[in-house]
Amino acid sequence: MKSKLKSALLAIGSLTVAIGLITFPNHTLQASLRGVDMWWGTVFPSLLPFFITAELLISFGVVRFIGVLFEPIMRPLFNVPGAGSFVWAMGMASGYPSGAKLTARLRQEKQLTKIEAERLVSFTNASNPLFIVAAVSVGFFHDASLGFLLAVVHYVSNALVGICMRFYGKNKDAGHEPRNYLSFAKAFEELHETRLNDRRPFGKILGDAIINSVQTLLMIGGFIILFSVISMLFAQVGIAAFLSNGLGVILQLFHLPTELALPMFSGLFEITLGAQLIADTTNTGLLAQAIIVSFVFAFNGLSVQAQVASILAETDIRFFPYFFARLLHGLFASGLTILLFPYLYHPEKTTTGTQFTSVFSPLTTQNNLNIYQTLIHFGPMITIVSLGVAFALLLLSSRKHS
Repeated sequence: MKSKLKSALLAIGSLTVAIGLITFPNHTLQASLRGVDMWWGTVFPSLLPFFITAELLISFGVVRFIGVLFEPIMRPLFNVPGAGSFVWAMGMASGYPSGAKLTARLRQEKQLTKIEAERLVSFTNASNPLFIVAAVSVGFFHDASLGFLLAVVHYVSNALVGICMRFYGKNKDAGHEPRNYLSFAKAFEELHETRLNDRRPFGKILGDAIINSVQTLLMIGGFIILFSVISMLFAQVGIAAFLSNGLGVILQLFHLPTELALPMFSGLFEITLGAQLIADTTNTGLLAQAIIVSFVFAFNGLSVQAQVASILAETDIRFFPYFFARLLHGLFASGLTILLFPYLYHPEKTTTGTQFTSVFSPLTTQNNLNIYQTLIHFGPMITIVSLGVAFALLLLSSRKHS
């Protein structure tokens, strides 16, 4: 009975979306174009180098080397192997869903147990600093100093989630021999053994890294476009306004402006659109906007969560611990925003009186903005060339096997 109900709900949902696409063709096209522009202009070119590099580092044993070295830190702090430090760092640098991608890869390599992988994926999917500082703080809020606050809150609260999740599944842990010392000799031995076990030639390793990375990014692009369209359909038929009324009641309980309910609801679906709508909302106060944006960053948005679920589906890693961690991350991030706002947000107006400069890291902010603008300009070209290279490699590989 439950299986039949699920089939009926899936069929009704798909049919409803199809009817919406036919009813609002112009809005559908605009939403699709917005999703495509976001994917091929920023997401693909920014994530592809990280994905390819990560694949190579795993294949050559560098991640195993890092894991041995950082075991004395990661095990007592987060109760995960030292290799988790690599996933954590890459997740922060490149943004979601890199943490899920790398966690699934290490699980497939048997470098993580199922419980360790579920702990690791819960705190390694983070927004990258480029997006927080350049796209949101400067691009949407026109306030560079806000980026420092949002970044600190996002990463500190993420670390707190990792510390809390270390207790998840503790009764199912296998015994781990404590090691409180660094051993470069042991780490290099593990690196060498991992490289020898992978008997593929360098060209094959590089080609597989490119193909696997491009395939993952194509999947990510599909989810971005799909959720952009679904978010638009919800807005057009009034579902977004209706559900945001309930969200407004919750905001009232926390003494937050109800005007932020609809932008927050959009952010729970797709982060970029939600952050832009939150920034455009007037007469709500910057603190309230920062609280909601921090929660949206932490929640990841259903678009990113769907990407993570799709990646984890290739392994035995369960999705629920990750989803629970997103709610926990949202609570921590909102609370830290309230606590740290008076101390970390100190805007200084320039002589024009309309721009702001970060008192903590003006050079970093400007560099991030320049990188972001360069990425928007050259991103589509990088995407097209990368897709062409991946297609050529895939064609060459298929001919060799035929």
